[in-house]
Amino acid sequence: QVRLVESGGGLVQAGGSLRLSCAASGRTFSWYTMGWFRQAPGKEREFVAGISWSGGNTYYADSVKGRFTISRDNAKSTVDLQMNTLKPEDTAVFYCAAAVGGGVLTSHLQYKFWGQGTQVTVSS
Repeated sequence: QVRLVESGGGLVQAGGSLRLSCAASGRTFSWYTMGWFRQAPGKEREFVAGISWSGGNTYYADSVKGRFTISRDNAKSTVDLQMNTLKPEDTAVFYCAAAVGGGVLTSHLQYKFWGQGTQVTVSS
């Protein structure tokens, strides 16, 4: 069992930046592939970014590529999402998730553990 707690959400103007953080507790953090997802009102949960257990492989949704950066610190059991050049369409609840197994994991069905989410609102 892994418990995930997100922080860092808030209200920001378009073009601004936010840094989300996810703290994990429970089983060995470095065992898990970690991901960030988001869900806007009336829309399905969508993949944002993922990172391998070692941090050596990262991958992103096309909509955030070049603007968002995912990173992890296995010693601190944290995974962060640096979000730059934010747009109003980035407004959503952002979720941290953990998956058992490797590879490029972009489906929410592949992730077993989830945080409670943190709201990100980007004003125009």
